[in-house]
Amino acid sequence: MKTDWAQEAAILFQMYGVNKTINTSFDACISISQSRFEILSLIYQEFEISQGDLQRKVTIDKSAVTRHIKQLEENEIILRRRKEDDNRIILVRLTEQGRHLIENAQREKESFARALLADIGEEELVAFRAVLSKLNKNVKEIKASECRQ
Repeated sequence: MKTDWAQEAAILFQMYGVNKTINTSFDACISISQSRFEILSLIYQEFEISQGDLQRKVTIDKSAVTRHIKQLEENEIILRRRKEDDNRIILVRLTEQGRHLIENAQREKESFARALLADIGEEELVAFRAVLSKLNKNVKEIKASECRQ
């Protein structure tokens, strides 16, 4: 079977463009950045989490997480404290203001997702999810093979 490299390159470029547009629109529609949304969502789910565990769970580099945490604390969105039985561990939790912020951002995210997928039928969504799963699998395989070289 002959491969149409130009078509594959066009699809890759189109996916990149759609991703960029979605990210830009998402940031404009949501009251906080995607990075902060990810951090605050994790803290919200855990109630209180060590800063180390938080850094391991998010898809943001450690130094960026530290910067976000510092700014969020300065803005009274989160509280940090040292763990009583191990002073080396810093625990992070949301303030009441932080809980309101992430709950509001979650509603905004859901509204954004509904608008984004508004005219896409259920069958199309099922097929799209299957394609996304395959793409994700392929990317992980590429990443794994690159790490072995």
